[in-house]
Amino acid sequence: MAAIVDFLKGAGTDGAGRTVFDVVAMDDRAIERTHDFIQWLFPLAELSGANRRAPVLSSADVEEVQACGMCQVALAAATDRMSAFYSHNTHWLVPHDHNHLRITRIIKSLRLLRGDDEADEFRAMILGLDEAADRPASVDSRRYWTTA
Repeated sequence: MAAIVDFLKGAGTDGAGRTVFDVVAMDDRAIERTHDFIQWLFPLAELSGANRRAPVLSSADVEEVQACGMCQVALAAATDRMSAFYSHNTHWLVPHDHNHLRITRIIKSLRLLRGDDEADEFRAMILGLDEAADRPASVDSRRYWTTA
């Protein structure tokens, strides 16, 4: 079984030795300052441009995560945590910020692993926060989010 699937099941750790529970329990300051967790919390089937040691999902991993109840619970908890992070913080509401890349990854990962409804709901929340702040995110960032 792949390390990423074990991590999402709560039975393994990420590259830094954290469990999915450790990551979801991180406070806002740790989320902002830590840059190697997002690829584990929201994995993709493509290489990360930011973290070459990040896991890459195989098609078998994708199927397993989609079918695994514990993985789905972990992804729902991760989504709730990141939704709270973006709702409680405004520093990312600027034209360019590393969080914009994280947001794109989250949307893509949710679409792949949880489905269109979950991805679209997260994206709508992010676009709503951007809209409420008079759309400070760049046109490029909004386009990436819309097409993710």
